[in-house]
This record gives sequence, C-alpha cells and structure tokens, in this order.
Amino acid sequence: MPSVLFVCVHNAGRSQMAAGYLRHLAGDTIEVRSAGSAPVDSINPVVVSAMLEEGIDLASQTPKILTADAVEASDVVITMGCGDACPFFPGKRYLDWQLNDPAGQGIEAVRPIRDEIRRRVVALITELQPSV
Repeated sequence: MPSVLFVCVHNAGRSQMAAGYLRHLAGDTIEVRSAGSAPVDSINPVVVSAMLEEGIDLASQTPKILTADAVEASDVVITMGCGDACPFFPGKRYLDWQLNDPAGQGIEAVRPIRDEIRRRVVALITELQPSV
C-alpha cells in the first residue's frame, strides 16, 4: 500500500485538508499522514468549516510534529511551504505544492485553496493507483 505524508509549517490548514481529502477519496487503499515543522495547538477553524462543506470532518484531527520516522515511513512526501525544515531521505519521492496559506483567511479565500488541494489529491490518487 502506498504511503503519503503531507507537510506544512503548522499542520493546521493545507496539510490537514490534503490528508482529509486523501483519506476520504482513497479510503484505506493509501496510508495517509500529515505533520508540521512547527505545529500549532489546533486546526484552523475556517479550514474545518470549509472541509465540512465537502462532507469531511477534520474537527477530531490535531496538528502533529514532523518526525524523521514519519518521512522515512512514507513513499511520497508532499511539502507545502515548510522549506528546509523537511528531512530528506534518499529514495523517497518529494513533491512541493505551492499553495496559498489559509491562515488568517476567511472562508471565501479558503475555498479556492481547498478546491485546488482536492484537484491535486485526485491527480495523486490517479497516479498512485492507475487501475482505480
């Protein structure tokens, strides 16, 4: 089973939305992790609201610290603005998704970020599981 790790700075917005979509759309066919290089105490409430509009409840998720073990256990590591804080392991596939940060944004600004993340997650699923 492929394993994907989504990483952003606070693990409170972009990486949580991406992980939520991947869990929702791929079910148990892809292992999903998310983490932050400097996680905060809770997920951005506007992000939670935006994802609820899609039928995905992130309220029970909590930001997690990025560990070398999480990177090492993943096949694909997708970074979203964490820069040099992300550990590098040879043999891993790294992608960097340039996305606006939803921090401090209202729901109208978060929706397009959410929709772009969904588009990229759908493409990732197609790539990881071409027969599905």
